[in-house]
Amino acid sequence: MKKIAGIVALCLSAFAAQAAVQGHEVSYQANGTTLKGYIAYDDAVKGRRPAVLVVHEWWGHNAYARHRADMLAEQGYTALAVDMYGDGKQASHPDDAGKFATEVSSNMPVAKARFEAGMKLLRKQKTVDGKKIAAIGYCFGGGVVLNMARLGEDLKGVASFHGALSTDIKVVPGQIRARIVSFTGEDDVMIPADKVSAFRQEMDAAGANYRIVTYPGVKHSFTNPDADDLGKKFNLPLAYNAAADKDSWQQATVFLHEVFAK
Repeated sequence: MKKIAGIVALCLSAFAAQAAVQGHEVSYQANGTTLKGYIAYDDAVKGRRPAVLVVHEWWGHNAYARHRADMLAEQGYTALAVDMYGDGKQASHPDDAGKFATEVSSNMPVAKARFEAGMKLLRKQKTVDGKKIAAIGYCFGGGVVLNMARLGEDLKGVASFHGALSTDIKVVPGQIRARIVSFTGEDDVMIPADKVSAFRQEMDAAGANYRIVTYPGVKHSFTNPDADDLGKKFNLPLAYNAAADKDSWQQATVFLHEVFAK
């Protein structure tokens, strides 16, 4: 029995070594700016597969964004955690985070170019079906993916987690090609009810295929386990919510499956 158990253990070990999420850093360019991202995929999945861009919070491209890319890879996708700030720049204080986020959000041509550079890089990967690309984003990144949808980017879908909903982009009916889902907390003072209502009206007027999910009693940054510590450290209205995190991820998983099935 010990011999059999040893053989089974060796087989499982060999399988794990052959079938695991592979992740590596990548550098790419957008209008002369070097962007530093992270690509993840499961090497047990054969052939080309759908791909998902992951856009970071206002803190910048960090371990959290990479973790979400790994989670998507575990589902069989190729995922790219993008860099919207350049040079892999990260903020350690809200003042810097706000500055970095504003610089990109207030310059839509730059934001679009950097996002499209990520799409271009993904399409070059041998593991990617270039006709099936979606995007998800958190906080600042949630606003980015929604804006890319507003601009008519060729995306199957976008999922925004506690992402900014307001925009200066004027959308005409038929311009949005991607399906949209937005997850927000009802106690998120950064995305209050009037912003959610205005977003709903905007999407209706644009004829978008969208869905809004709100969670009672949930605050901003509810998907990030570090939110409680960051909120206390910088006196920000942030709070992790495990139930909302789990539910939003499960719903996003179904959402991606649906948009890629078409």
